[in-house]
Amino acid sequence: MSADGKIALPSRKQTRISNEEDMARVHRLRNECDAILVGIGTILSDDPKLTVKKKHVDEVRNPLRVVLDSKGRTPMDSEVLSDDAPTLILTTRSSKSTFGEAEVARFGDEKVDLSAAVEFLYERRIRKLLVEGGETVIWSFLKEGLADELKVFVGSMIIGGTGSPTMAGGEGAASFEDIISLALTRSTQLGDGILLEYEVKR
Repeated sequence: MSADGKIALPSRKQTRISNEEDMARVHRLRNECDAILVGIGTILSDDPKLTVKKKHVDEVRNPLRVVLDSKGRTPMDSEVLSDDAPTLILTTRSSKSTFGEAEVARFGDEKVDLSAAVEFLYERRIRKLLVEGGETVIWSFLKEGLADELKVFVGSMIIGGTGSPTMAGGEGAASFEDIISLALTRSTQLGDGILLEYEVKR
């Protein structure tokens, strides 16, 4: 995110915040994980491939790509449906969409039941899940107590804009008791930015 907590422009168009040092870190982290998860908003706005770039790691092992897509809106030409790595679409029982060769699992009626989906992933031997975004997905994982750690790279820039998306969006905390408490475990300078690492308190 930017120094003022934004992750995109006021138009919601993606802009580069990570520097080269952070990009290398992200790809090394992806390579260590069993799966990478993003929401449908990230797919529609950024069309990420969610794979590991060879220039950042010695041995590439692309993890399972997971898309949280309650209404089955993932376009068939999305990069995440390429044959570069396996893909799992998590959707609802009310969605009848299929996505080519991608695996589909259905949890919940109108909205994906996150707890059930995470249990399903655990049964699939997914032990290290990297949730990359977007803002609504990150808030949902934090709110439901499904996150152990939070790693935030803060770039040296200001984006501004009251409508600019932030790192954690969604409905937010309704009261002081709903605020997510964190414990800062490490801070590391990466180029002209800083990586903040937190443990999520239960």
